[in-house]
Amino acid sequence: MVIVGAGVIGSSAALELAKLGLRVVVVDKAGGVGHGSTSASSAVVRFNYSTWDGVATAWESKHCWDDWADYLEFRDEVGLAAFVRAGMVMLDAPVAPRGRVTGLFTTVGVPYEEWDSRTLSVRLPAIDTGKYWPPKPVDDESFYVDATEQLGALYTPDAGFIDDPQLAAHNLAAAAQARNAMFIFNRSVVKVVRDAGRVRGVTLSDGSRLSAPVLVNAAGPWSSALNRLAGVGAEFTIGVRPMRQEVHQVTAPPDYGENGGFAPLIGDLDLGVYLRPAPGGQLLVGGTEPDCDPLEWLDDPDQANLNATAPRFAAQVTRAARRLPGLTVPNTFTGIAGVYDVADDWTPIYDRTDLDGFYVAMGTSGNQFKNAPLVGRFIAALVKGVEDGHDHDTEPLRYRGEHTGHDINLGAFSRKRPVNTDSSQSVLG
Repeated sequence: MVIVGAGVIGSSAALELAKLGLRVVVVDKAGGVGHGSTSASSAVVRFNYSTWDGVATAWESKHCWDDWADYLEFRDEVGLAAFVRAGMVMLDAPVAPRGRVTGLFTTVGVPYEEWDSRTLSVRLPAIDTGKYWPPKPVDDESFYVDATEQLGALYTPDAGFIDDPQLAAHNLAAAAQARNAMFIFNRSVVKVVRDAGRVRGVTLSDGSRLSAPVLVNAAGPWSSALNRLAGVGAEFTIGVRPMRQEVHQVTAPPDYGENGGFAPLIGDLDLGVYLRPAPGGQLLVGGTEPDCDPLEWLDDPDQANLNATAPRFAAQVTRAARRLPGLTVPNTFTGIAGVYDVADDWTPIYDRTDLDGFYVAMGTSGNQFKNAPLVGRFIAALVKGVEDGHDHDTEPLRYRGEHTGHDINLGAFSRKRPVNTDSSQSVLG
C-alpha cells in the first residue's frame, strides 16, 4: 500500500499499518520526514475540542505522548521527542463557552480547574485579565480601549507541548522503517491509477509506478489536489482548503515563567492569539483566526510565502503584549510561516472514499498534531475494517483506547458528516 505524505500524520499511519504486517511505501515531495506543515507546527497538546470524540481522541493521544518510547516500540538513535507538561489556560470567550467544554471534560475524565478573574491573576501574575471581546485589528482605536470587565479561565494541568515536532515525525517514520516500511522522498504523485472502481497504484514525478490496491492520502495542504487527481470527493459534505499561517517568536516577559521555566500555554480567543512557551525564555505566538483578520486561503500551496511578514507579526505580537503587559514588541520580527490543511468546521476527515482502496487523513493541520498517535490507529482500523468488507458508511467503525478505554466513534470524522455547528471556527476546533 502507498501513503502520500511523510508528515507526522502520514508517518503515524505508516507505523500502524506496518504493525498490521502490510507492505507500506510512503511518498513525499519534500526531502525528508516532517518537512511540510509538521515542521511549522507549534505542537500544542490540549484537550479543548467541541465534540466528545475530539476530546476523547486528544486525551487518549496524550497518554501515548506520555510513554512515547513504549508507544513507538522502538528507540530512535537520533533521540526521542519529549512531551513538556506545562498546563494550559483557556481564557473565556463567547465563541467557545466554558460550560460546553467542562461537560465534555467531565465525561472523558480530563482534569480541569475553573478560575475566576482573581484566581487567574494570582496564578498568572503576568497576565492582564481584561475582557476585550471581540478581537479587533491592532490599528483600530478600539483595540486600545480599557477593559470594563474581567475574564476567568479554564485550566487543564495535563496540557503542554511536544518539544520537537519534526523529531516526533522522524521517530514515527524510523519506527515504521524498523517494521519494513519504505520512504521515498523528492517525488510527487502525478497520477492515481484506478480501474474498475478501485485504486491500482500511483505514477510518480520521475515516471516510476508503484502498484498498490490501497492508497492513503495524508498529503496535508496538497490533500485536496490529490483527491482531484484521483477523481474523488464529490460525495464529501465537508470541504478542505489550504491556508497560510504564521507563528512568531519573541522573548517572554521576565515574570512569565514557572514549572521549571515553562509557564502554562494560553489560549486567548478573546484577543485572537495563543501563546506557547519555548526553551531559552522564548514565547511562540500564533493566531486563532479572529473574524477581524483576513484568512489567507491558497489555490496552490506551492506558491505560499514561507517567510514571516511584518504586518502579521505586528498584529499577533501586539495582541500578545496586550495580554502580557510585560512583553516587549521588538522592532525586528522572527517567525515562520506554513500552510494548514483546513476543513470547513476545523474537524479532520479520517475516512474511506467512494473509490475503493482510497482513504483520507485530511483537514488535519493546526489542531491535529497532538492526535497523531491516534490518527495512525484510526487509519489502520479503517483500512483493516473496510478492506475486510465492513460497511463503514452505514455502521461506522469504532476505536477503543488502550489507555482510557474510551470507545471513539470514527464516524465523527466522516467525509459525509454534518458540519460541526459547535466548532469555534478556529484552530481550536
